[in-house]
Amino acid sequence: MLVGAGNRRRGLIQAALLVGVLAGCTESPDDDAKPEAKASATPTNGATTKSGGSLGAAGSACELPVTFDIAEKWTAEAVDAPLSQGLVTLACEVDAKPAGNIGFLRVWTGTPGNNNARTALEAFVIAEEGASKARYSEFKANGLTGAEVEYVYADEFEETPKKERAFAVTTPSGPVVVHLGGLDTEEHEAMLPAYELARGTLKAHA
Repeated sequence: MLVGAGNRRRGLIQAALLVGVLAGCTESPDDDAKPEAKASATPTNGATTKSGGSLGAAGSACELPVTFDIAEKWTAEAVDAPLSQGLVTLACEVDAKPAGNIGFLRVWTGTPGNNNARTALEAFVIAEEGASKARYSEFKANGLTGAEVEYVYADEFEETPKKERAFAVTTPSGPVVVHLGGLDTEEHEAMLPAYELARGTLKAHA
């Protein structure tokens, strides 16, 4: 099922996520289960977040062509479903709900080819029905050069358009796109530290 054709399903998923967060507010965090904190990242909005560990290596929750740190309390889960967008397929979801936010950092992977990071990212945004005002840029992290995009998303379920963003790199195993959405722009901006942490710690497998 293409993501671009599933706007109605997306709205229902967001509503379900909101119910899940409200229901989970009564749960007490398990302080003894907290992973050891690593370095913090400082995103463009000035906030910081601590690392909750690395994702992407063999044995981690999601095995990916790259590795990066996820924010403290966020939880990752591999996705085994034929959900595609542009040139990539959904491989992993990192859930912000345990940290008190409504949204996901989603990792999409593709097959090897001649497409560069910008091409993969443009195809990803084009396939997102309701996306507009895309602004592309380049970034570098730990020897990798990639493309990044900020855009606005809206459909019939959105009262107001919301901000979204993603970055992409290419690897010998194919392109990788890391996307941050959120229930609305406020949630999106609250989760930016986690996005910046992932981008800043991004590394290719040795």
